[in-house]
Amino acid sequence: MQSALGLKDRKSFRERYLGPALAAGLIEMTLPSKPNSRLQKYRLREKGRQFLADQANK
Repeated sequence: MQSALGLKDRKSFRERYLGPALAAGLIEMTLPSKPNSRLQKYRLREKGRQFLADQANK
């Protein structure tokens, strides 16, 4: 996601994008019990899919 947005600073990405998306329930961790795992990935939740669909319809 970070490279898709063209962002280089990892800390800034976590604070400005990843954290708020997690808090809003738009995405979820694939390994919630290991948030710092090098294997951690994220997936869209239904709320995130709906948000993207709403943005596309504007």
